[in-house]
Amino acid sequence: MANVTMRQLRYFDALARHGHFGRAAEASSISQPALSMQIKELEDALGGLLLERSARQVALTRFGEELAPRVRDILRSVDELGDFARASQDRFAGRLRIGMIPTIAPYLLPKITKNLTRMHPELDIRVRETMTPRLIQELVEGRLDTAIVALPVSEPSLTEVALFDEKFLLVRPSADEGTPAPSREMMREMRLLLLEEGHCFRDQALSFCNMQSAPPREMLDANSLSTLVQMVSAGIGVTLIPEMAVPVETRSASVSLTRFRDPEPSRTIGMVWRKTSPLARQLLQISEVVCLSAGKVRARQSVRSQRAQGS
Repeated sequence: MANVTMRQLRYFDALARHGHFGRAAEASSISQPALSMQIKELEDALGGLLLERSARQVALTRFGEELAPRVRDILRSVDELGDFARASQDRFAGRLRIGMIPTIAPYLLPKITKNLTRMHPELDIRVRETMTPRLIQELVEGRLDTAIVALPVSEPSLTEVALFDEKFLLVRPSADEGTPAPSREMMREMRLLLLEEGHCFRDQALSFCNMQSAPPREMLDANSLSTLVQMVSAGIGVTLIPEMAVPVETRSASVSLTRFRDPEPSRTIGMVWRKTSPLARQLLQISEVVCLSAGKVRARQSVRSQRAQGS
């Protein structure tokens, strides 16, 4: 056991997550032969095989499966030691790993990065854009420091801080300009274009229309709001987009925008981080920067929620 190194544990964690030597080596910025050698040395030190190797993929042995979550706990604890040291300093510096969902990142990320760099020039900002379930998993595992998502996420190990509410707008072909907004009942009869499965914005749009699943007339699952808006411009159907996306996604599309009658559909944007994170105070400050970047006033209830959770 004396020969086990943190580097070996990180390589094993990468291999357990990717299930492939090539992808794990790329993620770890190391050559595949070097990664293989480090894993072999780890197996020798532990006295047991961690992997079942084949030509196409890597599978964990029973020993490897039992070890993987323990290794993640060790790595997360070591990372939090560094976070604790940073949190004790007067300045906010070093690595900051932020996750964002795809319906937020293109519209807020440039402003957030610019403001954070201006206010904290010693920060090394690293951004991960993916869907909410993956962000939450990586956050819990310690591979992210915080994530900007639509709330709630309802993960007991995370602190949730509501930042601001955002309305949804209806996007229709330009020929519909000036016509009244349809009711929820009418929306169910329209060809509603949605993001693909896994996007929380898809679920929010279906919920507003009182649909439990995709409507029968739906013709397209897209992976971006840009694709949805362009399809509406081509006369394929209608869609919903969040307010922050409007300036970017509609500038080159022949579409009309309509607000719904009250109660308007909306979502709550917030930040989440581990309750055990030593950076909680700094992340709360960053949440103010997010609101500033969005041009929003921070929701009052978010402060009470944060205090209620003791962070």
